[in-house]
Amino acid sequence: MTQPYGKVYLVGAGPGDPKLITLRGKELLSCADVVIYDYLANPRLLDFASPESEKIYVGKKGGSRSLVHQDKINGLMIEAAQAGKKVVRLKGGDPFLFGRGGEEAEALILASVPFEVVPGVTSAIAVPAYAGIPLTHRECASVVSIVAGHEEPGKTSAVRWNRLVEGSDTLVILMGMANLAGIVKQLLQHGKDRETPIALIQWGSYPYQRTVVGQLANIVEKAQEGHVKPPVVMVIGEVVSFRDKMNGFESRPLFCKKILVTRAAEQALEFTDLLADDGAETISFPTIQIKPVSDWGPLDRAIRQIEKYHAIVFTSVNGVRFFKERLAASKYDLRILKGISLCAIGHRTARAVEALGLRIDLVAREFTAEGLVCELQRWGIAGRRFLIPRAKVARDLLPREIVRYGGTADVIPVYETTRPHYTTEEIEALFEKRQVDMLTFASASTVQNFHEIVGATVMKRFLGRGVIACIGPITADAARRLDWHVDVMPNEYTFPALARAIVCFYRKK
Repeated sequence: MTQPYGKVYLVGAGPGDPKLITLRGKELLSCADVVIYDYLANPRLLDFASPESEKIYVGKKGGSRSLVHQDKINGLMIEAAQAGKKVVRLKGGDPFLFGRGGEEAEALILASVPFEVVPGVTSAIAVPAYAGIPLTHRECASVVSIVAGHEEPGKTSAVRWNRLVEGSDTLVILMGMANLAGIVKQLLQHGKDRETPIALIQWGSYPYQRTVVGQLANIVEKAQEGHVKPPVVMVIGEVVSFRDKMNGFESRPLFCKKILVTRAAEQALEFTDLLADDGAETISFPTIQIKPVSDWGPLDRAIRQIEKYHAIVFTSVNGVRFFKERLAASKYDLRILKGISLCAIGHRTARAVEALGLRIDLVAREFTAEGLVCELQRWGIAGRRFLIPRAKVARDLLPREIVRYGGTADVIPVYETTRPHYTTEEIEALFEKRQVDMLTFASASTVQNFHEIVGATVMKRFLGRGVIACIGPITADAARRLDWHVDVMPNEYTFPALARAIVCFYRKK
């Protein structure tokens, strides 16, 4: 029996910002068996792929030979598809715009391999937009030409510079940085004004995007002085002059700030998105991993006797998640909670409860155990029985205070946290090469684990030039016990408030 063919998808990854990939591209990544990706495809896009998928890097940097020759790339796609696999060939920008997508499609056709092209947002349009440069404008630009600045060695140039100068208001040149001097020479020789504005946009749409603006007369010197290296998109024309008033991307308050997030990877997305929206480059460095407890017996017994509880107190989103999952695993549903009051520490935890279709009865105004105790006192504690599904290791203040005020507290672990392992090389690379500007902590355990992971020597080096942000006083106290200076702490102990406090800190600086 012949092996059924798989299929190859030539997917445009967009210019760099992972949120610019198309919905179709993201969908295909999630179900691909094999992902073959380029240097200009942001590695963060691999987060959308299945953990079980095979990832093959075949990229090349500007000015260097490909790590894998094009014939080999074609062979990888064909071989995987012929083995019945779904293959995503992830290419920077758009596959059919200077991306050799046409050649790869021809190879697939020759091998009778089914394929589909998924267009991407091309860097020729997106990167100038991120730099505040409109390629067209009613006042000065109606014709745009997109040009390959690098051609195969030995090949007769297909670029007609005289026609481009005469017929285009705006020129966008891709892959041309290594040939900048030659491009400028051609444009000037064919009549382009020496004072024509030009912008060199390096790593466009990334949090570390950099733009150098000049004129044809001086741009080569400016590029040398600024050490501008590929990947670069060049824009030439009067539209470059609009950048001064349209450059919002590089003007964001956290632009070019590298902020390290120590929260568990599966829970950090909301916070990293908030920081990224304000321009930060976020670096994920989880110091805790969350997993369910090994023994569900105590919770199963509590669920079977749930009617004896007057209230359930959720102290975290994780508590809500694992309680719900165990409820379902025990063949019960939310109806058994009828008549039981539901309490939460913090709005995020409350929202997690409400997302189940339940109404929350009490939320602490101050998002701490102390704050919830104050609310419970007004509500009434004496004679009531409370179920607290929470982490295996946590502060004892809440159950202790419930008992002190005449109530009964059944504390049942539903999850536990462990500390990930990092090599010395990983830690050194992070703090030496990435030059982190700020560390952020969301709990006392992330502080303690980070200290144990990186060590006192690395931390001492960081404290001389970096900033520490903590979500609340308990986390901040844990940092201060290690003699760390806490620079940022919001008045409200939430991630949106922490992100706002970080923005305010840098604005004041």
